[in-house]
Amino acid sequence: MIIGNGLIANAFREADRDDVVFFASGVSNSLEKDPEQFLREENLLRKTLEENPSKIFVYFSTCSIYDSSKNDSPYVNHKLAMEHIVSTISNRYLIARVSNAVGKGGNPNLLMNYIYRSILNQDEITIHQNAKRNLIDVQDVAKLVLWILNEKELNKIYNIAYLRNFSIQEVVEAFERELGLNAQKIYLNQGESYSIDLQGLNNYFEHETSEKYLKNLILNHYK
Repeated sequence: MIIGNGLIANAFREADRDDVVFFASGVSNSLEKDPEQFLREENLLRKTLEENPSKIFVYFSTCSIYDSSKNDSPYVNHKLAMEHIVSTISNRYLIARVSNAVGKGGNPNLLMNYIYRSILNQDEITIHQNAKRNLIDVQDVAKLVLWILNEKELNKIYNIAYLRNFSIQEVVEAFERELGLNAQKIYLNQGESYSIDLQGLNNYFEHETSEKYLKNLILNHYK
């Protein structure tokens, strides 16, 4: 059973299972502050848990929890509260904290979508020179979660992320190379980064370099 119709939910369409609830619906905007949006996800989450007590419950949370600049944000506090609900009510669960998933479509304000659109439209891009983001192909999110379901211990939290973070400038320059266009860039000496513990999942990504991984993200989803 798949709950949701966004980027992550759609990545599981061909892998749907009767014994699993993939809960990928709710607040996805890390800047969200509207209490009604948070309450809507909580109500749906509780309802889905109550109606599917015998199924494995997969809840998609966020690696933004590790971002010190967002420690007190309504979004992070909400996600932590939802994790607690899942771990308290469900007998068999998997909480997947996902970094910045990349795929076709999705929220237009996601980093990769924003950069792509800005370059095509020749809009100015403000680059925070100290900022880095962890980007992961949404198909890798699906593969890793399914692998964990089959091979790893349940009732735990797993970080679903790539091997390393990419600087915003690095991402913009990769787009410029693949699109054959120059971005209109403004640089600010700002930004932050945070590390993500992959908890032994590192081997999954050893088949290619990080430069090739970033290139393929663009080729697969934006060209």
